[in-house]
Amino acid sequence: MHQSERRFAMAITMPALLVLLLTTTFPLGYLIWSSFQTLNLAMPFLDGFAGFSNYVEMWGDSRYWHAMQLTGIYTVSSVTLQVVIGLGLALLVMQIPRAQWVFRIVAILPIVLAPVVVGLFWRTLMLAPNFGMVDFLVQWLGFEQINWLGEPIPALISVIAIHTWQWTPFAFLVFLASLASLPGDVFEAARIDKANAFQRFWHLTLPLIRPAIIIVIIMRAMISLAAFAAIFAATGGGPGTATEILNLYAFKTSFVELNFGYGSALAVSLLIITMAVSAMLFRLRTARTVKPQ
Repeated sequence: MHQSERRFAMAITMPALLVLLLTTTFPLGYLIWSSFQTLNLAMPFLDGFAGFSNYVEMWGDSRYWHAMQLTGIYTVSSVTLQVVIGLGLALLVMQIPRAQWVFRIVAILPIVLAPVVVGLFWRTLMLAPNFGMVDFLVQWLGFEQINWLGEPIPALISVIAIHTWQWTPFAFLVFLASLASLPGDVFEAARIDKANAFQRFWHLTLPLIRPAIIIVIIMRAMISLAAFAAIFAATGGGPGTATEILNLYAFKTSFVELNFGYGSALAVSLLIITMAVSAMLFRLRTARTVKPQ
């Protein structure tokens, strides 16, 4: 009977395993293999085994380090804003128990939009010069017109704001569910001991929802590191390379410059960075939680 159950389990899992193998494992293996090759459609006569030359080239590539720096700024800024704003909104909505369902419905709307749609929405309606809603508000407040997507620093701020706008609701929903599950008797005891609101938040709320915070940081960091569609739709990595994060640089190298070997090496480096950051954050998640005093 045990053998029969094992065969049945294998029969129902094999199709999924085969699909996973074809859609993830094989392309990943091909990507790693390509990173050790010289594959340039513009100069096919140079194609062949390159060894580690693509990776060595990255160390002297200033554009690569610029993209790395932008990726770090983009990821840290957007994830921090999502956690802080999402937690703040969740704490605020917890004070309105009867209308929480309205906030949940509204929060879902940006999440279900495709990132490319979000990028085009912000590019054409929110950040467009002269008639964009943000530009109109800035001029109405008495400030000078800003070319949000045409100047380096405003463009970087804009793509961070776009990503934050779309994915802060995700953090908000996770934190709202976590706050709703907290034991009320602990907070009641803290009130009896005359702990103020900040003390209750710092010594009770934060330690209790720490696993949820770490999970949000892990998930959002992994997505931010691999962000592409919204930035590509909004700025295309420009102006110049002002918003060209590592994922965009790998894409342009492969599909615009047709240098697939070097583009694969760039993608593998991003994969390694993402795995390292994820491992570090998962280690932080499994660390022993300090009990509130």
